[in-house]
Amino acid sequence: MSPRRLAAAAALAAAVALPLACSQPASRAKSPAAGAPLRVGLVFDVGGRGDKSFNDAAYAGLERAKRELGIDFVTLETGEGNDREAAMRQLAAGGSQLVFGVGFLFTDDIRNLAKEFPDVKFACVDYTLQPGDTLLPNLVALKFKEEEGSYLVGALAGLLTKTHKVGFVGGMEIPLIKKFEAGYRAGVQKVCPRCEVVVKYAGTTGSAFKDPTKGKELGLSEYHQGADIIFHASGSTGLGVFEAARELDRLAIGVDSDQGDEAPGHVLTSMVKRVDTAVFDLIRDTRAGQWQGGVRVFGLAEHGVGWVYDDRNRGLIPAPVKAEVDSLEREIVAGRIVAPDQ
Repeated sequence: MSPRRLAAAAALAAAVALPLACSQPASRAKSPAAGAPLRVGLVFDVGGRGDKSFNDAAYAGLERAKRELGIDFVTLETGEGNDREAAMRQLAAGGSQLVFGVGFLFTDDIRNLAKEFPDVKFACVDYTLQPGDTLLPNLVALKFKEEEGSYLVGALAGLLTKTHKVGFVGGMEIPLIKKFEAGYRAGVQKVCPRCEVVVKYAGTTGSAFKDPTKGKELGLSEYHQGADIIFHASGSTGLGVFEAARELDRLAIGVDSDQGDEAPGHVLTSMVKRVDTAVFDLIRDTRAGQWQGGVRVFGLAEHGVGWVYDDRNRGLIPAPVKAEVDSLEREIVAGRIVAPDQ
């Protein structure tokens, strides 16, 4: 384990063992010296750093901010996720000026901590907004139009399938992942009305995002049902889908980050969700004194979602097919096509 990870683990242990010491309001927490680098804290979602997907994208945003803006940062992992509140509390009480929670599971805890630490800024990736929700001025909800990027890779799958059957493997069966499914279905149906979309989910708890064995099982099942292309939205569970694609010589579509290197020759594309961009942009604005609480939404128009086309997958995607997908993207950005989110 790296020195940084050891230090982070020790800090988290202190947060759990000494809850009273860590519960001081932000106004009493030690402030960084004037002119010091912005101090940023981030707590990873279930699956942690190294998932080659959602969490790694957030970390890439931190690394870019350190490289280009000179910030300091510390990250913490939460195992099964039960100690996410303690981890964020430790960061807020320990001098972090901006604290990220990566994933919708942080919603309730980060809302409460934003009240308790009014002088600390908080941000939650995939924050769950409730009807009538009013965010505190020190809290930002980072939201994405996953359905738009999913629509495009669905269209790509529908144009390239040879069996007229494609698959979708989701992680935890929740409204957020249903957005990926809904967009994907709609994209497939737009270009191939007679195509069938086979859908399976890995589970109903957070562990559904970190179970590659289950992912392979679901992938093999869908391929054996006739699907020749599968899109996964399942965190590291999707690594099992790639393994199934390699084993049966089929194609898969990655998610969140560019996953082309996970199964070279078998990854048709990836639906990228630019969590790295969202993290970096918010850090940049905070450092520049341009913080504004509320909701930030990243779709195709904001370059917050998209799909990968490069030298590694160019041979899998004929030029006329790419042109048709690009045309659909322009239609969505112009508002002439609305990708469904449920």
